Amino acid sequence: MITLTELKCLADAQSSYHILKPWWDVFWYYITLIMLLVAVLAGALQLTQSRVLCCLPCKVEFDNHCAVPWDLLKASANTSSSDPGTPLPLPLRIQNDLHRQQYSYIDAVCYEKQLHWFAKFFPYLVLLHTLIFAACSNFWLHYPSTSSRLEHFVAILHKCFDSPWTTRALSETVAEQSVRPLTLSKSKVLLSSSGCSADVDSSKQSLPYPQPGLESAGIESPTSSVLDKKEGEQAKAIFEKVKRFRMHVEQKDIIYRVYLKQIIVKVILFVLIITYVPYFLTYITLEIDCSVDVQAFTGYKRYQCVYSLAEIFKVLASFYVILVILYGLTSSYSLWWMLRSSLKQYSFEALREKSNYSDIPDVKNDFAFILHLADQYDPLYSKRFSIFLSEVSENKLKQINLNNEWTVEKLKSKLVKNSQDKVELHLFMLNGLPDNVFELTEIEVLSLELIPEVKLPSAISQLVNLKELHVYHSSLLVDHPALGFLEENLKILRLKFTEMGKIPRWVFHLKNLKELYLSGCVLPEQLSTMQLEGFQDLKNLRTLYLKSSLSRIPQVITDLLPSLQKLSLDNEGSKLVVLNNLKKMVNLKSLELISCDLERIPHSIFSLNNLHELDLKENNLKTVEEIISFQHLQNLSCLKLWHNNIAYIPAQIGALSNLEQLSLNHNNIENLPLQLFLCTKLHYLDLSYNHLTFIPEEIQYLSNLQYFAVTNNNIETLPDGLFQCKKLQCLLLGKNSLTSLSPHVGELSNLTHLELTGNYLETLPPELEGCQSLKRSCLTVEENLLNTLPLPVTERLQTCLDKC
Repeated sequence: MITLTELKCLADAQSSYHILKPWWDVFWYYITLIMLLVAVLAGALQLTQSRVLCCLPCKVEFDNHCAVPWDLLKASANTSSSDPGTPLPLPLRIQNDLHRQQYSYIDAVCYEKQLHWFAKFFPYLVLLHTLIFAACSNFWLHYPSTSSRLEHFVAILHKCFDSPWTTRALSETVAEQSVRPLTLSKSKVLLSSSGCSADVDSSKQSLPYPQPGLESAGIESPTSSVLDKKEGEQAKAIFEKVKRFRMHVEQKDIIYRVYLKQIIVKVILFVLIITYVPYFLTYITLEIDCSVDVQAFTGYKRYQCVYSLAEIFKVLASFYVILVILYGLTSSYSLWWMLRSSLKQYSFEALREKSNYSDIPDVKNDFAFILHLADQYDPLYSKRFSIFLSEVSENKLKQINLNNEWTVEKLKSKLVKNSQDKVELHLFMLNGLPDNVFELTEIEVLSLELIPEVKLPSAISQLVNLKELHVYHSSLLVDHPALGFLEENLKILRLKFTEMGKIPRWVFHLKNLKELYLSGCVLPEQLSTMQLEGFQDLKNLRTLYLKSSLSRIPQVITDLLPSLQKLSLDNEGSKLVVLNNLKKMVNLKSLELISCDLERIPHSIFSLNNLHELDLKENNLKTVEEIISFQHLQNLSCLKLWHNNIAYIPAQIGALSNLEQLSLNHNNIENLPLQLFLCTKLHYLDLSYNHLTFIPEEIQYLSNLQYFAVTNNNIETLPDGLFQCKKLQCLLLGKNSLTSLSPHVGELSNLTHLELTGNYLETLPPELEGCQSLKRSCLTVEENLLNTLPLPVTERLQTCLDKC
């Protein structure tokens, strides 16, 4: 049993489709209702008549048909006038001399045999035609391949029509159109008064930021009505639904073809009906001459019958023909409408010209056809629906939702001090950049990561302390006023790209930029002239970091950045082949060639006389015989050959008398040459993760040594000369084979960090008490070894838990 709730839902579902029914579809609906009333009326009359045919026996036949008295009188009169001698026949009187059952029998037989089929089945034919017309009108709404799409579209369209965001977006357009002439006229007056003859491009005024001309014009700013969080989320959901619906429907034209076929069926049915109905209408007559061979029972074989519904059926049939003609003409018009124009393409060109949403795309196929149908009902539906096709509209909505979610208080809670003691704001995986960010004037570092589209407006000029900008895996657009601010204030820029691409053009306008970090940006071998000129404008650039896969150092760097002081190239394991152009960078002080698959130290490096630091991390170096050539680099103080496959260190390393830092960790070194300890200026020496078994006593000559690391080697004993390095502050001896620690360790009064874990120590020397600068938190050792120390030493170490 169907409940009232189910009936209500069914009625609502049917009424919701009125948006997709043009005027002719509504006209069909009313004509179909009238046809149905004609069928019901004719059927009711036929069923309520107890005797559809009333038959009387024919006693006299005249002129081969049953004669009635007045026919006989007329015939007699004609005979007497022609032949006066002929006697006149007596008037006949029809007598009711049959039984009621006999009359009923005769009526039934004559109804079945003599009454024309069209007269008998006229109500049923009208009903059948009406049902076919109704089925054709609603077939596309219930066809499996179209019904779901139509239902989905109607649901989305209603949400678009009722969404507060739609009203707001259209009101913005109206306000902008009304204010634009006023704003232009005021701008022209101001410019003319200052001696300029230029027009202001009002299109550069961007919403949702308030326009100064709105309040002065007496018009409420569109931004004054802020959407609440719930309304914003609903509008966001509608944007997603529209995208999915467009992706699913725009590729097909099933709805168009089904609708076209049902109209063709209607036209064909109209032609058939209009062909045979008027013809058979003549067979509906009042009098019917019926011949039934039952004379043996009734005494008569011919009967005169009267069809009581003949006149009213003629009127109803004529009216029905008129309805069919109207229905057919309307169907023909709808067929002409579908064939005369391209309904598989729908353009919002007029709306794009009148609104600030110039990016509304044209749609095609079923999507376009549905919108054409909606236009026949009311073009306002398509106009309001188009707001959710615009990316500009979607971006504005995202910005409003973002501003509602990220308040000033929430953003302040995200401010941190980074390792450089700078105030940093790190925003991760947002839909955009909240406007409230520009209220935090204390920001020094702005970091944006995994934000699809970021646009820096002119409001960024409020961040007067901003000096550093990080953009990781995000697309950043910069307005012209914002670019002017960054050009003057930005000193450090870090860009990391997910996909291959070129450097954004706005980067080359940052004339005061000092440090540029580019990661994932693949520079082509031959850059365009525009980019060459762009790099040339970065005159203050001192540090350039590239993380990419290059076969050579781009010529644009070596030719146009000769004043560059630090170049870092992380080639991500790809082989760097051509390095000769490095010779041009004579002012280079720091060079990092990381993961470049280098097998030998490039000779072009030895021409860089001003080089202070060289880092060759994670290459494929097996031998460093070229190290003798480093003696020509008088300023070289830091050499990093870590994370390679170096098996030994050549004796020529002793020639690097100015070397202060040497990193040889993560190699395959087994022995240390004594000449290494001729580098008496060394204060940092890292030999971790090698295969060393002992340390030469000559290490005592490194009197300036402050950091010494031999973690993860095979060292069994430590030389006493190590403890002669009185300036030693950090000593890392973990993961070796030490069985004891020399009491001389207490002589290292400046020692602040000591690592001993992973050895075979059984006790710790009590002389550790002499290491007055050593704290418990900086003593890395097994807990059980601490119990071997005297209690005063343990208490002193526990008194301070400061971190190293």
